[in-house]
Amino acid sequence: MLPLVILATFLKPALAARAFLNEPDTGIDRTVGDIGVGILPDLTDMVSLPDFDFAARNYLPALNYTYYRQAAGGEGSYRNNLEIFGNYRFLPRQMQDVTALNSTLPTTILGYNFSLPFFIAPASRAAYGHPKAEAGLVEAAGREGILYARSQFATLSINEVHALKAPGQVLFQQFYRAPTLEEDQANLDSIAAVGAKAVILTVDTNSYGSRQRGLRYGFDRTENRGYRNVTWEYYHTLRNMTSLPIVLKGIQNVRDAQAAVDNGVAAIYLSNHGGRQLETSPSALEVAHDIYVNAPDIYKQIEVYADGGVRYGSDILKLMAFGVRAVGLARPFMYANIYGVEGVQRAIQLLRNELSRDASNLGLADIKALNTSWIQTTRSSWVGFI
Repeated sequence: MLPLVILATFLKPALAARAFLNEPDTGIDRTVGDIGVGILPDLTDMVSLPDFDFAARNYLPALNYTYYRQAAGGEGSYRNNLEIFGNYRFLPRQMQDVTALNSTLPTTILGYNFSLPFFIAPASRAAYGHPKAEAGLVEAAGREGILYARSQFATLSINEVHALKAPGQVLFQQFYRAPTLEEDQANLDSIAAVGAKAVILTVDTNSYGSRQRGLRYGFDRTENRGYRNVTWEYYHTLRNMTSLPIVLKGIQNVRDAQAAVDNGVAAIYLSNHGGRQLETSPSALEVAHDIYVNAPDIYKQIEVYADGGVRYGSDILKLMAFGVRAVGLARPFMYANIYGVEGVQRAIQLLRNELSRDASNLGLADIKALNTSWIQTTRSSWVGFI
C-alpha cells in the first residue's frame, strides 16, 4: 500500500479545479499564423462556432468583447451551460436509411415556416461587433431562412431592422417591461406597426445581473438600479394590450412552465440569459430534462424553445430530444457578426452542416422523430470539453 503522503501527491492534480475553458482547442491558433491583437483572421479559417469566439476575442477591443462575453458572479452558470451537454449520451442507431434527413430539417415556430430548427436569439448592441450592427444578423437570417429575434436594446432601431428584411421574412421582437404601461403600449404598438410576428417577453431580469467582468468596463454600477415587477397579473395586462402572441423567455423550472400552460401563454423559452443574470441558475438542458421527468405533457400542450451554451449540432439534438421545438443562439452569432452578414451566414451554414451530420450519425431518418429514446435520460458524471 502506498504511504498516504505519496497517495496524496498522486491525487492532488486530480482534485485540483479544472481549468476554465472558454472554448475548446480547435487548433485554429496553430493554423491562422501569428496574428496580432486587433487582426481579423480570414473568414475561411472559421470551421466551427467556437472559432468565432477566438476571432472576436483577438479582434475586438476588450470592452466590446467583454460586453458579449460577461456573465454573472463566478460565471459558473455560463460554464455549466457549455459543459452540461457532455453529461448526456446519445443512443445511436445503425442500419438506418438517413438519405432523406435534410428534407426534414425545416420547422414551424408559432405557425411560421423556417428552414432550420435553430434561430438567432435576442442580443443587444451589435455595433460592438460590427459598424453595421444588426444588419448582418437580420440579412443573414433572411438569406438562410431562419428566425431572427431582435433585442429591445439593439443598436439599430426597430424600423431600421425591419427595413432590412427580405421579402416574406419573419422577425420576432424581444420585450422588457417599461417603467409605465403607457410606454409598454407605445412599444407594443411599434412592434405591431413594423410587422413583427411575436413578442418575446423576458421574465428573468428583475434586476441587472451581478456581472463582475463587465463592471470593470462600466457596464453596470455596484448598486442595484431597481426592479422590474413582471408577474402573472402583468402578463395578463400585457396580453390585453396586443393581438400578437407573447412568448415568455427565461423559464427555469417546471412550476413556471406549467403555470405558463395554465395561463394560456403562446410559447415558453427556457433560458438563464446566457448565465448573465443569476449565478448557479440551471441550464436550459437541465430544465428541459426536469420538464420531461415531472411534466412531459407540457411539450404537447405548448411550444418550447431554449437557448444557452449551444455551440454544436449535437447540442441542438439533445435539446430537441427532450421536446424543445427550436433552439436559439446569441453569443456565437454576435461573434460571427464581426465579419458582417457573410460571417453570420457562414456560422448558420456551419451549424446546419453539423446538425445534419450529427443527426445522420445518430441514425435519424426524420429529425422530427427525435425523442428521448435517442438519448440517455439519466445524466452521467462525465464532463467533457466544451
